[in-house]
Amino acid sequence: MWLFALFVAVPILEIALFIQVGGWLGLWPTLAIVIATAALGTYLVRRQGLAELARIQGSLSNLSDPTRPLAHGAMILASGLLLLTPGFFTDALGFALLVPGVRDAIMGYVRKRIRVQSFTMGQPPHSADPQGDPRPLDPRDDVVEGEYVEMPRRDGPSGWTERR
Repeated sequence: MWLFALFVAVPILEIALFIQVGGWLGLWPTLAIVIATAALGTYLVRRQGLAELARIQGSLSNLSDPTRPLAHGAMILASGLLLLTPGFFTDALGFALLVPGVRDAIMGYVRKRIRVQSFTMGQPPHSADPQGDPRPLDPRDDVVEGEYVEMPRRDGPSGWTERR
């Protein structure tokens, strides 16, 4: 129910703000502000998004916890969506999400309400067989035996790519 109220309240608020700002500044300055905030927001989202992507890649390559960069990346994406939506209220929310301190505060608020039960990265060094005997992994266990037939070489496209 609260989501429905949000989808009704935000457009009404945006329309009211457009009327107020348009009456105060006029039509063309109001449209210029909307276009300028979308352009500036696109630039900032792209810049911060690429930086956060580098942090995600770094944390994954170092096998460190990627939670913070992933959460910040998701909030930057949400910021981009809000900034591309025309309106003053959504622009204010979008620009607020571009501030790392605001993102950290939101992440802290969400972290208090979410409990992670388990987290693993990669494959464990030992596996257990169905009888419960833990043994080191043997690379030969991945071998699949089979037979092959050498096909004669054809000039031209293969049967998969030729057009008929």
